[in-house]
Amino acid sequence: MTSMTKNHATHDPSFPISVHSVTVAYDRRPVLWDIDFDITNGAITGIIGPNGAGKTTLLKAILGLVPLVTGQIKIFGSDIEKSRQLLCYVPQRETVDWDFPVSVIDVVLMGRYGHLGWFKRPKKSDREKAMHALEQVGMADFTDRQISQLSGGQQQRVFLARALAQDAKVYLMDEPFAGVDAATEQAIFELMREMRSQGSTIVVIHHDLQSVRKYFDYVAMLNMRLVATGETKNVFTDENLSQTYGGRLTLLDEASTAMSK
Repeated sequence: MTSMTKNHATHDPSFPISVHSVTVAYDRRPVLWDIDFDITNGAITGIIGPNGAGKTTLLKAILGLVPLVTGQIKIFGSDIEKSRQLLCYVPQRETVDWDFPVSVIDVVLMGRYGHLGWFKRPKKSDREKAMHALEQVGMADFTDRQISQLSGGQQQRVFLARALAQDAKVYLMDEPFAGVDAATEQAIFELMREMRSQGSTIVVIHHDLQSVRKYFDYVAMLNMRLVATGETKNVFTDENLSQTYGGRLTLLDEASTAMSK
């Protein structure tokens, strides 16, 4: 898709997420403007763009956490109120209070709460699901450890285990690779590939442009407006990168030219 060309979201129930003509504003200042696209089922989609481009706001809009000025968002063709259990959100690690006194297994069991109903305690099957999730992320030996005692990479793995325990259809991840070591980054990527092979849809906010081609089947390039979206091999181009990061890249080029004179 070329720059600023709308993708015309269909609201087809076969799409996990359809974003149609969505505008979001804070204090009357637009943060997202007329966003329109579909997320492909059973794929890993990256959302990239400069700081302040509206990436996290887009995820929050999909989750129904921020009001829309215009537009609609559908989850498998339905409103978010009817589809909330199909979604799992993994926020940025830095937004979480890691000093809260809770054990690793308790954090992961939180992913089961949506299946329990009000005031019901986790059953044996829920604990088994939580333990399996910890095994998947290589954290089964840390079940009783306080979350505050873990490294940043270990905390992120536990967060992902909580997401896996939720048994969602669509996983929305905000910068899951930020601040983790190379081994954890590779483990997260391998886990996402495994989830995709099992039919999950994964949407990831990402900032490292060098790994976009490696990690993502599809990419949405965002800077308040949707610049381009589609298969990574087709839309992750120098032209679209320039339009996405445009003014900032131009400013850097001008500064470099001025300094070289």
